Amino acid sequence: MISPRLLSIVRCPACHGALTGDPPSLMCTECGRAYGGASPDFLDLHPHETFDERTKYLDEALHADARYERVSPPLLGSKIRNDMLRAFLAPSPDDLVIDLGCGSGRALLWNRDWRAGTVGIDIAPFFAREARDEIDLVIGDLRRLPFGDGTFTKAFSLDVLEHLSPDALRAMLREAGRVLAPGGELFVYTHVRKNAPIAAGLKWINALARRLEAWGMIDLRQERLRKSDHLNPLADIPELRRVAAETGFRIKKIRYYTPLVGGFIENIMMRVAERALAKKALRGARGAPMTEEDALKAARTAGKQHIASSGVTRMALRALTAAMKLDLLLFGRVESGPFFALLEKTGS
Repeated sequence: MISPRLLSIVRCPACHGALTGDPPSLMCTECGRAYGGASPDFLDLHPHETFDERTKYLDEALHADARYERVSPPLLGSKIRNDMLRAFLAPSPDDLVIDLGCGSGRALLWNRDWRAGTVGIDIAPFFAREARDEIDLVIGDLRRLPFGDGTFTKAFSLDVLEHLSPDALRAMLREAGRVLAPGGELFVYTHVRKNAPIAAGLKWINALARRLEAWGMIDLRQERLRKSDHLNPLADIPELRRVAAETGFRIKKIRYYTPLVGGFIENIMMRVAERALAKKALRGARGAPMTEEDALKAARTAGKQHIASSGVTRMALRALTAAMKLDLLLFGRVESGPFFALLEKTGS
């Protein structure tokens, strides 16, 4: 949506001048640049500047499974991430929070009980219908945020930093620091390249997944496409600390997440179930043409509908989610690749 509050805080991504006009078409009062879009549900404020680095998340193929269209309750890995977000960031109704790289907007929808002011920004317009109706949304570049200095008190970014180059990561963090008020906090979930020895279990899980794919029991094509965009700019946790300091942050709190239980549940069990649903969709086509991609989309849609309608299924998924929390309890203090961190702005 485009609320009056959103219109009051957006600025030109080039010069940070005020924007005027009738949304979704706006013009900067300082430099005269025009911004606009065809949708009444969000603002398109991507910068006029063209960057050499372009994310694959702009490609339609990456969203062919249409997982973004409908938001299900947070379960499994998404529940783990959302619980950590809530515990670390803990906004109050007085806060103004921005989701940097919001994707479908699902995290903001899940946390409406914060009662804080919220804004979601993403490079691509693959927003869920529910988010378009209820959340202030902006298309923009995290390296040129269309907001003024110190606009927000808190921010978060989930599964984003690993898609950036070292230069883009620093640019994104500097911009995040710029739009945060003094003492503002940024919660991130991402990973570094260096893993602890216990992560060898993940290699075994991934090897099993590849074997099951060869046998036709799971389909990893969409997952490979998503991970092909990973640039993994951080080598290890010491480098994370250096980059945070360089961009005006300090690590206030950190927790590590080596998903051994979670990896088996999500990469094996859930993929097998998804493949079974896709095969069922192909059999049910009754002569009508259906591609593998259409079948996967139908499987995801059917799965989400089943979760919404079946209390037994939700209970089973909650039990699996509880099992996945063992990874945090057992290995949360073991310095490893994936991590949750709360960064505090140190500069003025």
